[in-house]
Amino acid sequence: MSDYSVVIVGFGPVGAVAACLLGQAGIKTLVIERSSHIYEKPRAVALDHEIARILQGIGLSEALASCTEPFTDSVFYGADGRVIKRMTMLPEPHPQSWTPSMVFLQPTLEAAMRAKAASFPSVTLRLGETVHSIRQSDAAVELDITAGKGAYAIKADYMIACDGASSICRKQLEMPLDDLGFDEPWLVVDIEANAEGLAKLPQTSVQYCEPERPTTFVICTGNHRRWELKLREDEDPVEMEKPDAVWRLLARWITPQDGHLWRSASYRFHALVAKDWRKGRVFLAGDAAHQQPPFLGQGLCQGLRDVANLGWKLIRCIQGQSKDALLNSYGPERGGHVRKLTTTIKSIGTLIGERDAQRALKRDDRLIAEAGGTVKPTPRQDLMPALDTGCISGLSHPARGTLFPQPWITTPTGAKRLDDVTGGGLRLVSAPSAAGPDAIGLQQWREMGGKVIALRSAAQPEDGVSLLERDTVLVDWFCRHAVAYALVRPDHAVFGVASTLLELSALLADARAAFGGKA
Repeated sequence: MSDYSVVIVGFGPVGAVAACLLGQAGIKTLVIERSSHIYEKPRAVALDHEIARILQGIGLSEALASCTEPFTDSVFYGADGRVIKRMTMLPEPHPQSWTPSMVFLQPTLEAAMRAKAASFPSVTLRLGETVHSIRQSDAAVELDITAGKGAYAIKADYMIACDGASSICRKQLEMPLDDLGFDEPWLVVDIEANAEGLAKLPQTSVQYCEPERPTTFVICTGNHRRWELKLREDEDPVEMEKPDAVWRLLARWITPQDGHLWRSASYRFHALVAKDWRKGRVFLAGDAAHQQPPFLGQGLCQGLRDVANLGWKLIRCIQGQSKDALLNSYGPERGGHVRKLTTTIKSIGTLIGERDAQRALKRDDRLIAEAGGTVKPTPRQDLMPALDTGCISGLSHPARGTLFPQPWITTPTGAKRLDDVTGGGLRLVSAPSAAGPDAIGLQQWREMGGKVIALRSAAQPEDGVSLLERDTVLVDWFCRHAVAYALVRPDHAVFGVASTLLELSALLADARAAFGGKA
């Protein structure tokens, strides 16, 4: 018998959310973290609406709202000051009911994540302890753990290694990373600006695509402002972190009298992805599985997508609802998604970081010409790829593998988000015009743990069962995709869609095979 169903190594945001997802399901979970406290300075600063929905699902809506602000648009200025690109967010009504792009204060949100994880009776936290060695058998994974001057061993059914970019677990298990061909030195600077400093700074986030010093400027929460400045290879990263050097670099914008230097850290921005995400009973997640440049603010988002994807699959397997083979879809799904998104991020980084003056001018001319002379904003969310492999229907459709919307639902006590009304899990959602599925199909779906959610239009009589959305986010989604039914996974990815009852029957059969339900 194992001591735990799952052991999580690493209690940063990724490990904390994994613990919450498992704890919420009553899964006996142990968390091991070598640090006894939260890092007090900001590292990640950006989240998107998909991540907000994940955090909403574990009861962190209020915490999220208290420490986030909308992400401003980003304006890209070329070598000679011309606007060459603009990034924005999707307009209202927002498809996930959350602001599509947000900035946040990591220490505050991370503290809320840890407190939530600690609130679940099935979750045990052990801080200030280190994994010494890992062994596996067909039935379990065994860890030797160092705790102060002592040591002990534990056995678990599964393990999630989310212990950061320098992951000890990944190295012990010899799980290599693929290099996707991006390796550049950058300096990240965080400033708490005073009123005089804020008055001098841009009122939107900026990408300075200037050959002499490519620079990113981000408006974070409150008076927090971040600069990411590309270093030359002949510049000593350690020297460039020092306050005198930092203020020289920022002299274009502000002076030491305009704010407090909160943090300066030099990094090599990489594009790395794990070759394999699973080894036996161990799974990689977060920075242990991938690292990407920060140009779309997706680093933490990627890690939280990892555990949202893996969490529901582990829960189903541990609770006997699905076979272990379901877990084999984790690596292909997340690996494929990360590789595609990292390729996009790399292209943005290459655009920003061009250091040859002539090539930079040609780049600017090309981008402006491609825009027809007028550069229009591109929503950041348009760059998010869909799942195209793994635990999705074999019935191909453009909606398959995309993020299913979450509209505001009208209730007697006011508008509420869809998931707060219906809960998460596996869901069959039908459009107002859809015919009701047959009883046998519904029975089989419910045997898999699935829920049934029916929408109605404002013109239809209230029946006490179907839901009415405040706007037309979902109705428009069904119309746009010309479908009547959607099967949605617990991580809100669309498993598949159907237009008719016949297609729905085939889709449900596909789902039974994928999720391990009865044949």
